[in-house]
Amino acid sequence: MPYPADPIVLSYVQAEQLLKAQKQGQSSLELSPDLAISTVTVQLSDTGVVFPQGEQLSWQQVEKIKRADVNCFVLEAGGELDPIRFFSEDTNRMCSLMPTKRTPTMLIAGFTMHRIVDIDPMQDTLKKVATIAPLTGRVLDTATGLGYTAIEAARTAAEVITIEIDPGAQAIAHRNPWSRDLFTNPRITQLMGSSYDLVPTFEENSFDRIIHDPPVFSLAGDLYSGVFYQQLYRILKRGGRLFHYIGDLNSKSAGTVTRGALKRLQEAGFKRVVRHPEAFGVAAYK
Repeated sequence: MPYPADPIVLSYVQAEQLLKAQKQGQSSLELSPDLAISTVTVQLSDTGVVFPQGEQLSWQQVEKIKRADVNCFVLEAGGELDPIRFFSEDTNRMCSLMPTKRTPTMLIAGFTMHRIVDIDPMQDTLKKVATIAPLTGRVLDTATGLGYTAIEAARTAAEVITIEIDPGAQAIAHRNPWSRDLFTNPRITQLMGSSYDLVPTFEENSFDRIIHDPPVFSLAGDLYSGVFYQQLYRILKRGGRLFHYIGDLNSKSAGTVTRGALKRLQEAGFKRVVRHPEAFGVAAYK
């Protein structure tokens, strides 16, 4: 059961379940109010849906949710349905919480922040983390996003520092049920700002692991630069490991970026760089 204070967050997945139950004449249904984390029993009537705490959703609102494939929705206390999206004036980009069959991803300027074709965003996160396991000691996550990487790293690491440049992304994470631990786990420290600017302020040899999962090159080219890789090398401890998400290593579009990244990582000092096509990135060792 979710805590009473947790908002109800729904997507087309729950909407389809509700409409199917309505069509079958059911009077109640086990439904997730937090995008497949937990379930509650909701009551169905001719006018709509009633949740355990009394929140109500009309069938017209359910239809609206069903038609949206790039937005999740929060059911506000007054019965209003609010799409989880945010336009950031800092970056001039629209961010939204994009549903999948299970764990949501974030859509920024038309780009999804996780792989969603034949894979779940959480599975995507686990593949990235696995490339440099075990995650122990002090871990740096250079791009918070929804915080899945930071949350997973904090399961085994002593401390996780995670950086987010976009207030819009943090606003979306605040409303995402899957991001709750990002704000409650005491082992996670969030910093707002540019990784390009903040990483040089960290002490030399101060991290055991680094997860570098930047936006696509066209949105954050400076995070693929030799200068930035040199800073990542500087702050990583001897024997430390870095995972760098790049994209599909076997695709033509990512090929040029991959070759350049491999070359610059080696020039930055990393003694070994290993391709991990299953995680769409490379692991580099100091």
